[in-house]
Amino acid sequence: MTEQPIDLALFDAVAYREWTEGTSVVLIPVGAFEQHGPHMPLGTDAILSTAMARGTAERINRVAPGAAAVAQPFTHGYKSQQKSGGGDHLPGTISLDASTLIAQTRDIARGFLQQGVSHVVFVNGHYENYQFLYEGIDLALRDLGISEEGGQSAMLLSYWDFVTEDTLRAVYPDGFPGWDIEHGGVLETSLMLHLHPEHVRMERAVSHPPAELPRFDRLPVIASRTPETGCLSAPDGSSAEKGELLFAQAAGLMAEDIAAELRLASA
Repeated sequence: MTEQPIDLALFDAVAYREWTEGTSVVLIPVGAFEQHGPHMPLGTDAILSTAMARGTAERINRVAPGAAAVAQPFTHGYKSQQKSGGGDHLPGTISLDASTLIAQTRDIARGFLQQGVSHVVFVNGHYENYQFLYEGIDLALRDLGISEEGGQSAMLLSYWDFVTEDTLRAVYPDGFPGWDIEHGGVLETSLMLHLHPEHVRMERAVSHPPAELPRFDRLPVIASRTPETGCLSAPDGSSAEKGELLFAQAAGLMAEDIAAELRLASA
C-alpha cells in the first residue's frame, strides 16, 4: 500500500475525496514575499511557515495517522510595516492589500470546508498577516453557517508564539530584543540555517544595533529610519543548532495543541 503523502498537492482526486470522508486537518502555510536583508531569500516567510506546517503535520500524524496534510502556501502577504518588517518601500518586498489577503483567505478556507475537510489550520509566518487572516476565516465560517455545534472549525496561529521563555533565553543569551524587531534576525536566520542552509549567505550578514523606531507609524515612511540592511535586528549568534531547537519546540507544541484542541488523539 502506498503511503499517503503529507503534501495535499500530491494527492489525486480519489485520495483527496477519501481523506475528507474521515477526520481531516489541512494546514495552510502563510508567508510573504519580503526582503530579509542581504543574507536570506525573499521567500523566507513562506519557506519557514511551510516547514513548520509540515513538521507539525508529521507530528500530528504520529498520534492520529493520516489526519493531517499540508496545502500549498500563501507566498505573498500583507504590507510590510516599518516597525516589524522594515517597510514596504524596500526593494524585493511585494505585498498584498488587506482586501486581497482577506478575500484569498476567505475563498481557500471556504473551499476546503465546503468540500468536507474537518478543520483548516492557518500557520502564519509573517507578522503583519494575522488580523487579515482572522477576518477572512471569520467570513468563510459565516458564509457556510458553521457554528460551534457543527463539528467543523478553523484555527489560526503564528509559529513564534510556540517558542517558550526558556528557549528564548538559550537562543538570545544577551537578551531577547522582542518579536516586533525580529525581522531578519537570529530566529529566522537560525531556522533557515537548520532547514535550508544552502539558501543562507552568512558571509553577507551585517552586524548592527537593533532598530530604534518611534512609538507611532508615519506615512509615507521616512526610509532612513529602517536600517540599511532591511533587518530590524542583526543575525549575530545565529546557528543551525539554535534553529533545530526552535523548530523542534515550535512544531512539537503546535502539534500538541492542535491535536488536543481538535480531539484527534491523546496529545
